[in-house]
Amino acid sequence: MAEHADTPDQALLRLDDVTVRFRPGQPPALDAVGLSVAAREIVCVLGPSGSGKSTLLRVVAGLQAADAGRVFLEGRDQSGVPTHRRGVGLMFQDHQLFPQRDVGGNVAFGLRMRGASRAEQERTVAGLLDLVGLPGAQRRAVAALSGGEQQRVALARALAPRPRLLMLDEPLGQLDRGLRERLVVELRRVFGELGTTVLAVTHDQGEAFALADRVVVMQDGRIAQSGTPLEVWQRPATEFVARFLGFDNVVEATVRGGSAGTPWGKVPVPDGTLDGPCRLLVRPAGVRITAAADGLPCRVAARTFRGTHVALLLQPDTGPQMEAACALRDAPQDGESVGVTFAAEDVVVLDR
Repeated sequence: MAEHADTPDQALLRLDDVTVRFRPGQPPALDAVGLSVAAREIVCVLGPSGSGKSTLLRVVAGLQAADAGRVFLEGRDQSGVPTHRRGVGLMFQDHQLFPQRDVGGNVAFGLRMRGASRAEQERTVAGLLDLVGLPGAQRRAVAALSGGEQQRVALARALAPRPRLLMLDEPLGQLDRGLRERLVVELRRVFGELGTTVLAVTHDQGEAFALADRVVVMQDGRIAQSGTPLEVWQRPATEFVARFLGFDNVVEATVRGGSAGTPWGKVPVPDGTLDGPCRLLVRPAGVRITAAADGLPCRVAARTFRGTHVALLLQPDTGPQMEAACALRDAPQDGESVGVTFAAEDVVVLDR
């Protein structure tokens, strides 16, 4: 699969066929991974546990040696370059703040290590605390901060030395969902204002889609798909990516002349779809509820209120169960008989 459109000399970060093996004879943690990240781009790496996403971050940071392949930062090979000389920033989910230092002391740490003057430290710390929404917090004790405030301080500390690449490892993982949703919007604003290049690892799809310019989905040490959040969400490339994103309406199909034969009967497919066997995804939004006599007969096996819509689990008279999404006012009741039709714009032919 083609990676980002940047040519190598345009990429701030480039990985060329990077492979990492932890144990001989076992599958590699990273398997010939190629990836580029452009300057000012925000890339989020998604994947289940064991897919290689955190190993990828550690290789870029210099915390894990690659068994094969190379890492380039601004075109320079990083082989043998230690972490502290790579000019990258790291931020982890546990924040790792220094409890003996106040907020200002934490944020200024990297600047002191770099030999910045006291005036530069004070000016930079004040500006960053304003930027992350903690103006005047320099003298506050770390222990007195909430989880969200500690996350902001950790972000300011990581940004203070102006790293050419900021890497985030599950940065919001310990926060409750409401706070994560608010902070991810602020993170994107801060990175945009500073022009920061970001490589982030997360297991949270909503977090990745809200933050990223580009999403990379990993499977078994390889990149399964790379694209904008909208591209990946609307057109998952493989059954693995579809199911990882939570789409379970995947069936065997055979395309002939603009429709596909499936266990659910004929399903329309997008214009230009090639004939032949495939795996077919029908997104829940493309499962349209009708009167029982006007479509594929189904029974409502379950319904779940999701806030913005109702998720339905439908059992057809023939074929496997399927998921549908509809507005609350239109949602049928448990056990009710309904009909189903399919919308071609929400049908995805997965990689054959």
